[in-house]
Amino acid sequence: MKNSEIKFSIKLDDKNVPESILWEATDGPSDKPLPTDAIALSLWDHSQMNTMQINIWTKEMPVEEMKRFAIEGIGGMADSIENATGDIKMAEMIRDLCKKLVIHVKDNTSK
Repeated sequence: MKNSEIKFSIKLDDKNVPESILWEATDGPSDKPLPTDAIALSLWDHSQMNTMQINIWTKEMPVEEMKRFAIEGIGGMADSIENATGDIKMAEMIRDLCKKLVIHVKDNTSK
């Protein structure tokens, strides 16, 4: 059996705000740590029947990119739900929400 590992390294400023994030993975695209501006990680706790979320972004990440990151993360969940469960209706409902969020972001960016 093969083991795989994903590692995140986060450099914090004196107020514990992330300045930089590096990530690497056993099966990742590089043999060296790569920079990223954000992480969104969800962990399911079966015993508590709830989700723990870890959301981190660097202080230099623009707000508009944060919003896009959130929308794309939600959209990715639609694909996961459809592929893993076959629930096309739920996936489409999530995609419809993403479309509404894109319009919201565009409307508020132009102001």
